[in-house]
Amino acid sequence: MLILPSWLISLPGQPPQENWGVRVLDDVIDAVGPNDDLRAQFPADEIIDAAGQVLAPGFVNAHTHLYGVLAHGIPFNKAPADFWGFLADFWWPLVEDALDQEMIAAATDWGCVEMLRSGVTSFYDCLEAPHAIPDALFVQKEVVERRGLRGILSFEATERVSQANGRLGLQENARFIDVCQQEGGLVQGMMCFHTTFTCSDGFIRQAFELAAERNGLTHMHCNEGVHEPNYAQEHFGQRTLQYYDALGVTGPGMLASQCVQLSPEEQKIIIRHNIRVTHMPLSNCEVGGGIAPAPELANAGVRLGLGSDGYINDFFEVMRGAFLIHKAHRLDPQIMPAHQVFYLATEGGARALGLKRVGRLQPGWTADLQLIDAHFPTPAAAHNLYDQLTLWRNHTHVRDVMVAGDWRVRAGVVLDVDASALRARVHDAALRMWAQAR
Repeated sequence: MLILPSWLISLPGQPPQENWGVRVLDDVIDAVGPNDDLRAQFPADEIIDAAGQVLAPGFVNAHTHLYGVLAHGIPFNKAPADFWGFLADFWWPLVEDALDQEMIAAATDWGCVEMLRSGVTSFYDCLEAPHAIPDALFVQKEVVERRGLRGILSFEATERVSQANGRLGLQENARFIDVCQQEGGLVQGMMCFHTTFTCSDGFIRQAFELAAERNGLTHMHCNEGVHEPNYAQEHFGQRTLQYYDALGVTGPGMLASQCVQLSPEEQKIIIRHNIRVTHMPLSNCEVGGGIAPAPELANAGVRLGLGSDGYINDFFEVMRGAFLIHKAHRLDPQIMPAHQVFYLATEGGARALGLKRVGRLQPGWTADLQLIDAHFPTPAAAHNLYDQLTLWRNHTHVRDVMVAGDWRVRAGVVLDVDASALRARVHDAALRMWAQAR
């Protein structure tokens, strides 16, 4: 088919092209060019007239916790005073430890629909549910495949419950990676552990070894607040990434999320060892973690992506956060320009996650795309289109979404979804979780 919009973003971050479109053949982009040229070259193709819309790569949510929706509005007596209190007094006992497989399935389904509605076509999810294994990832896989998203799923293995429970988490990841690699579908796995303050050195090394045996990445949360670097300094005599470096695990196989409280030396370690990083601007504010040095990492060429962290899944809001927060923090309106933010939300996230031929609309690249309403308050132009999208759009402006050549959203509606039934299922799961918090 030919998709012929008013504007095309083919290479995120580069100037958009007016009245250019693409040809989709099976699950890939077959051709890119001016709309009139495509019509003349492929007269027998189905035509999707997308006048008044922007055709862009689908967003890549490079870090989320789909189960997190169940915690929205949960009753608790006292707000956490700091990041450690957020984990120890709230998130661990009231959310993670309460999850069961039905809750996980309901939340995963809701998150997939929410992401599709917001133009997300690929994502990485980190499941933290120590009492829901084994097979928790397989429960998620069934849901993600039904919704047709390109998903990377992992279980955040941790020894905070017990060493035996931690081993179960690593085994869950390894088994899931193996099954997904054999099947070769849109859903894949990743090795994952929590942090230096919940995992021993041998456990961390084992996670990296299991990932290396499978030619995959290893993910961990890193310096989300001041607690972890302070813990590492007290217990290991060095900060978190220096400790990882001493363990011999730093490198391009490491995917470090958050990376908020980084010392200058830790930033150098990330750059020197080509570590991948994901940035969650909104949730970092919500938990009081701080503001990550994302502009410095991006400008240094670090493979950096954006994530919702399961907090606010409208990816336009995530982009807006990255666009605005760093300007205020650095007292510099030129930092994190809209074209750079859009790149991080698409190809940047794909590169951080190791996804191949995802994040651009070019011949041979995967047909993961979205159409966004382009009727802005002021005229769209090549010089302002990224700013218009970043500042003046949200999920309600996404008209159509395609993943691997298949339509998943048409005219703003996620296909094959009973929204009322889905919401009722999530409500039931949340109420069961909340009952344990009272």
